[in-house]
Amino acid sequence: MPSIQLKTPNASYEIVIGSGLIKTLPARLKKLKGSKPFRPFLITSPEIWGLWGRQVLSGFGKQEQPTVLFIPSGEKHKRLRTLEVLLEQLAAAGADRDALLIAFGGGVIGDITGFLAAIYMRGVPYVQSPTTLLAQVDSSVGGKTGVNLEAGKNLVGSFNHPLAVLADTDLLSTLPDAELRAGLQESIKAGVIRDPKLFRYLESNAEAILSGDVKALTQVVASSVRVKADVVAKDERESGLRMILNYGHTLGHAIEAATGYKQLLHGEAVGWGSIAATRLGVMRGIVDKAEAERIIHLILRYGPLTRFKAAPEKLVSLTANDKKNRSGSLSFVLPQKIGEVIIVRDVTRDEMLQAAEWTIALMRKEGAKKREKPGSGRKKRR
Repeated sequence: MPSIQLKTPNASYEIVIGSGLIKTLPARLKKLKGSKPFRPFLITSPEIWGLWGRQVLSGFGKQEQPTVLFIPSGEKHKRLRTLEVLLEQLAAAGADRDALLIAFGGGVIGDITGFLAAIYMRGVPYVQSPTTLLAQVDSSVGGKTGVNLEAGKNLVGSFNHPLAVLADTDLLSTLPDAELRAGLQESIKAGVIRDPKLFRYLESNAEAILSGDVKALTQVVASSVRVKADVVAKDERESGLRMILNYGHTLGHAIEAATGYKQLLHGEAVGWGSIAATRLGVMRGIVDKAEAERIIHLILRYGPLTRFKAAPEKLVSLTANDKKNRSGSLSFVLPQKIGEVIIVRDVTRDEMLQAAEWTIALMRKEGAKKREKPGSGRKKRR
């Protein structure tokens, strides 16, 4: 069972990846808290709880059952109003400084719970128990928490590391095919920015990975987490190196905002954004065409990526709200070769527009894409 230690100047915690972790959740929580008393509050969605709630509760004794708080599924609920509802529920339930929050869900639930933990009573501890591939490979690790505004994604939040991350790969068995594929876009990102070995593994083992093979998925999750943990350890607060984790996210976030966070999964938007960033790298002569084609081919191999409706001009205007911008200058992470990227801080509006137009043209060329591929063998519903 892979275990990765993330150490930063402000935090140190374990990321455990493997099968059957939710059954050991109570024992792991007790170990984390040691002799200190705690009262567990579990944040999840009705859909996830309907699938896994009984198994989670079965591990807790009668006197240690967690208080379960629900939030609706979907990026559109990652807002301050949802946070306020949860804050009121915690207060009404008598949560005090001994409260221990458990984020049991995907990236939205993880981000909200982490921010909730940061601000309730000026800070209570929390644990990440991610249930989606995207959350396991990326969003549960690194301590970034927050919610969205109308103006853009994750514009309100804080750095707040969990006590631990427990990524149970069994939970991926009920993940819809589209969510599995969307999560794998973040793993492709990890390969592009820092791990050519992971990229090659994704190229060579697509069939096993997409079929939900636990061994293959565990390797993908562990390799992806190692990339992120290594980057975060070197740059906890995104002052430099950590920005490479935003490969594909500048235009990806703009696509999400332009479509009201309703048309695409986050990983799908990152996939299109990664294609745009790769194209921009070709335009600038930073990456050669053969390498770029290899990247784009793998992104599309782990599709289909849902199509979206947004004018290129609209996407470019929305990138102005990206929180990675500095003094009005648009920052972009561009590939130099597989496993190596560069941060460019002088991307012009015209360059961005050309990359967006090229990406939309490619999307149209790819044709209508369905979220489920016939014969994929993964049509279970979360």
